[in-house]
Amino acid sequence: MPVIAQNSILPLDKIKLPPGFSISLWAAVPDVHALTLGHKGTVFAGSKTSGKVYAITTDNGARQVKTIAQGLKMPTGVAFRNGALYVSTISRILRFNNIEENLDQPPQPIFINHDFPTERFQGWKFIAFGPDDLLYVSVGAPCNICQPDPSQFALISRINPDDDSYEVYAQGIRHSLGFDWHPETKALWFTDIGRDWMGDDLPADELNVAPEQGMHFGFPYCHANDVLDPKFGAKRDCSQSTSPAIELDAHVVPQGMRFYTGNMFPAEYRNQILVAQHGSWNRRTQRGFQLELIRIQDNKAIQREIFAEGWLQDGKAWGKPVDVLVMPDGALLVSDDFAGVIYRISYTQP
Repeated sequence: MPVIAQNSILPLDKIKLPPGFSISLWAAVPDVHALTLGHKGTVFAGSKTSGKVYAITTDNGARQVKTIAQGLKMPTGVAFRNGALYVSTISRILRFNNIEENLDQPPQPIFINHDFPTERFQGWKFIAFGPDDLLYVSVGAPCNICQPDPSQFALISRINPDDDSYEVYAQGIRHSLGFDWHPETKALWFTDIGRDWMGDDLPADELNVAPEQGMHFGFPYCHANDVLDPKFGAKRDCSQSTSPAIELDAHVVPQGMRFYTGNMFPAEYRNQILVAQHGSWNRRTQRGFQLELIRIQDNKAIQREIFAEGWLQDGKAWGKPVDVLVMPDGALLVSDDFAGVIYRISYTQP
């Protein structure tokens, strides 16, 4: 896995964006995954294989990357609440209190009193706080396709961080690595990575919406809108599951997503969804490696369009987008675990 140093030249001229948009290197952060923002402007980032958690600060335009935790098991997910940083590992959620005041000497973490499964296959997690002030945690299926315990796997759960109470919010979700809430309706929207080994074009990856608790999104019985699983489809008809809000292309591996809530981009981007697509790994012709814009109208996804592409050149990827984060100035940060960097996408009126 290449890691591009701060002073290396990235082929950013290969990235195609709509008119007025530009992309630049914001920080070099090895193996960077999910992003979150602290109250004082610190950007926190998880990782996967390196086992580290980072804090990125800006002083007079200069970025400083600090390692605030290490030796963890796939600490991909990060979330911030009331001065504390929450970090997901495979089986536990950690909390670092008063973290922005102690970046140089981080406190010992406090363990949230709930144990998640220890399986490593799709065991890395995305976490975020919802409008209800509860911590939402995704738990992937421990397999490409299987029928796991529905109370433990293939779901999005939520935890009350004050008393550690736990409940399942939505099920039938193979592996979600990104979710966000509509700024107006407060409905939960999330990505879901489809199963492998059904061919190059099946099944479609998904963007879903769960406005209420208790919904089931098909896994492992039904994929995308109406694709019955060859092994498990006879056990549950697709009519018993919630269809995707919109189908994405197969094997693009959608991960992080955010509603754009900033004021820098044109008004047409307001409250629309930007999805990071990490890219295919076993498709004969590679696909993904881009940011896709999902247009929302009347609380429904109505249109997909490419927002940023160019990380895939001549069938080979030099970058793989993981997560997106809207900054206070309206710019968009994009993490890339393959290049080991965070980009900044900004807009200036042409």
